[in-house]
Amino acid sequence: GDCMESLLRLPQVIERTGYSRSTLLRLVAANQFPAPVKLGARSIAWAASEVEYWIQSKISAGRKVAA
Repeated sequence: GDCMESLLRLPQVIERTGYSRSTLLRLVAANQFPAPVKLGARSIAWAASEVEYWIQSKISAGRKVAA
């Protein structure tokens, strides 16, 4: 369905951010990364738009520092 397309599974988030699973979950716990959506007992995913927004904000923050 439509709604599933906008969800990223953990491997996809790892691929996009370059972070390991443990680092991602630590950032979530520290409120420094969007919280995942619980799909089931052992299944989590992230909203693609939230991950993309987070990545863009990191990029712009990094560019401000470099400038």
